[in-house]
Amino acid sequence: MVVSLLLAVPAAVGLWLVSGGRALPVRPARWLALLTAVATAGLAVGVVVTEAAVDRAWLPELGVRWSFGTDGISVPLVLLTVLMGLVVTAHAWVEVPAGGTPATFLGCLLLVEAGALATFTARDAVLFLVAFEVVLVPMWVLVGRYGDPHDPRARTEAAQRFVLYTAVGSTTMLVGILALVAAAGTADLRELAGGAGAALGPGAQMGVAALLVVGLAVKVPVLPFHTWLPPAHTTAPTAGSVLLAAVLLKMGTYGLVRLPVATVPDGFGRLAPVLAVAGALGIVWGGLVCLVERDLKRLIAYSSVAHMGFVVLALASGSETGLQAALYANVAHGLVSALLFVLVGGLKQRWGDVDLAVRRPALRETSPRLGFALVIGLAASLGLPGLAGFWGELLAVYAAWAPAADRPRAVLVTCAVVAAVGAALAAAYALRVAGLVWAGDRPDPEARRTADTVGVERWVLAGLAGLVVVLGVAPMLVLSVTADAVATVGGAR
Repeated sequence: MVVSLLLAVPAAVGLWLVSGGRALPVRPARWLALLTAVATAGLAVGVVVTEAAVDRAWLPELGVRWSFGTDGISVPLVLLTVLMGLVVTAHAWVEVPAGGTPATFLGCLLLVEAGALATFTARDAVLFLVAFEVVLVPMWVLVGRYGDPHDPRARTEAAQRFVLYTAVGSTTMLVGILALVAAAGTADLRELAGGAGAALGPGAQMGVAALLVVGLAVKVPVLPFHTWLPPAHTTAPTAGSVLLAAVLLKMGTYGLVRLPVATVPDGFGRLAPVLAVAGALGIVWGGLVCLVERDLKRLIAYSSVAHMGFVVLALASGSETGLQAALYANVAHGLVSALLFVLVGGLKQRWGDVDLAVRRPALRETSPRLGFALVIGLAASLGLPGLAGFWGELLAVYAAWAPAADRPRAVLVTCAVVAAVGAALAAAYALRVAGLVWAGDRPDPEARRTADTVGVERWVLAGLAGLVVVLGVAPMLVLSVTADAVATVGGAR
């Protein structure tokens, strides 16, 4: 019952806001969305603490069950999702973008949260796909309707590209899931991971794994399927960028763990070298683009491509350490990217644009609180020890350096070296941004001073920065939760 409420509360309120409640004034709509996010967070904590689950017939003719629950793999992502729900609904007190009614905007945020929670708790492969797809429409509305008001054509093209890429990836994944379920005779993810999927022949495993990996790689995104992400981030409202980076990308990597890694481990193992190479190239490519990118928001988007490269590299290693690294890096990137996108969104509100070529006063002088948050975010992004980004990158490179016995060591070690070079590039572009924005290498005495953060925005930035530090100092908060579940995943040997 509690699990069903966890999904029903944000979904019901979100649907009402985008339909019957569209005329609701902005202040009541904000309060309703925030209180819904608080209630959802409370329900999530209850589900995690009590290990509540639901499992009952839903579509018996198709063998699909209404089955939801959590384990060590999904718990960190469930908590991350409800935290981001609180962040974006609280941030609505700072910014409700034009383009439609405030109620519709807030309703779409809640619908994205509900779909993500259903994805991370689904225990049925078909149910997982349905939940995965639920997120598509509200995110399309957030990008296409509430995106950058100064460039309608860009936001329309970004929304269309997002839908096209995601739809193609989901269709590919659908074929893989149907083939897996038809061959194994069950859609239960626990049975599939317990050996039902592994009972397939080598050729069938390879084919199913290829379909699932390609379909999910679009959502991660993995090079070369990443080209939809920077335009979507650049034009999306701040709340949309936060959900996209901190939640939606994690649905792709979570799906890789739940489906190909756990259910067809041998097939995934044969594809792992290709995935590792793609991840390593994504790390370097993202870093190189960030070195020359002028738009700060697009720069953060390309840095996400690089950081997700570490996640897929860790998964490709095939070891328990690699899975631990991937799951930890998912959470760490979610917090760091949310911090940076809230910060950059605030700067865009103040400046009108975030072009790094424009001369502006140094944040450290005019806006010390914003400047400090920027330094924390950039330091975590480059993998500074003591902050959340460090452990994910370190463990990912270590896992690739010492992969599972059935993985080609020469390929993985080469990818580890390339990833280490990519980490150095991250330090270079983070220092470039810090020099231009925080230190003000090119000050303009006639430029307008930047207003510092106050009110809700200050608390949102302080909370995210604090969690980035806490997770960097105490990574076992996540690693201890995922350890037991990782040991049972078929792909970790």
